[in-house]
Amino acid sequence: MAAQILDGKRIAQDLRTEIRQAVDDRAATGLRPPGLAVLLVGSDPVSEIYVGAKRRDCEQVGYHSIVQHLSANVTQEDLEERIRALNTDPSIDGILVQLPLPEHIDAHRIIDTIDPRKDVDGFHPYNIGRLALRRPALRSCTPKGIMQLLEHTNIELKGAEATVIGASNHLGRPMGLELLLAGCTVTLAHKFTRDTGAVARNADIVISAVGKRGLVPGDWIKPGAIVIDVGITRDDDGKLHGDVVFEEASQHASWITPVPGGVGPMTRVALLQNTLIAAST
Repeated sequence: MAAQILDGKRIAQDLRTEIRQAVDDRAATGLRPPGLAVLLVGSDPVSEIYVGAKRRDCEQVGYHSIVQHLSANVTQEDLEERIRALNTDPSIDGILVQLPLPEHIDAHRIIDTIDPRKDVDGFHPYNIGRLALRRPALRSCTPKGIMQLLEHTNIELKGAEATVIGASNHLGRPMGLELLLAGCTVTLAHKFTRDTGAVARNADIVISAVGKRGLVPGDWIKPGAIVIDVGITRDDDGKLHGDVVFEEASQHASWITPVPGGVGPMTRVALLQNTLIAAST
């Protein structure tokens, strides 16, 4: 068996075309374009690349976007004050604070300061709680993007066994909630799981979100399973790698995401979708 590739880059481009049409439709009725504000603290090169990509996405779909690039020495109070100002800015529908933040900044407090109605990253406790209660509002971007990738396979999710490897607040936990909402039976593997390979081998869907190169070998993949690789690391030569040993896993899986070009573009398009939702409610 050779797996089919879940081409997130192509799917995301199709979705951006739909978003652009929605923006044009808004304009035709006299509505302003959705507005997204991104706060970037410090000069982390990877974060700067991500923010640049998000800004280009906004330009492509016709959004109003601003980037506030702040010193790495910004205080907790100053950063929170900037967020509060954006909370009341009528031209801004979505607020994103690029993570990670410097160690002296309490990221939990920063996320809590964002108006939940403008929390387009889907990280605020209000939005995670809504998802847990099966009343989703703004959903975490990477899990939301992954669910759209899974829809693209046309495979019935109700009753499927799904294993999520990694239990972070921003990815693994909301991913498990999304899969539960879709009717899957979910196993969330984490650093205390005694045999991660065993729970992966039983899964119809394997989603790895750890950021450890080569964590998931091919023999962890059940024949015909769907494999979603969220983890991403860069080697000494600058090449990107996922958690999954792609060459091995693709011989067992029915569908698999590449790294790069799989989950990343879908995360970015989910951000655009959330911003459009925030502008429309």
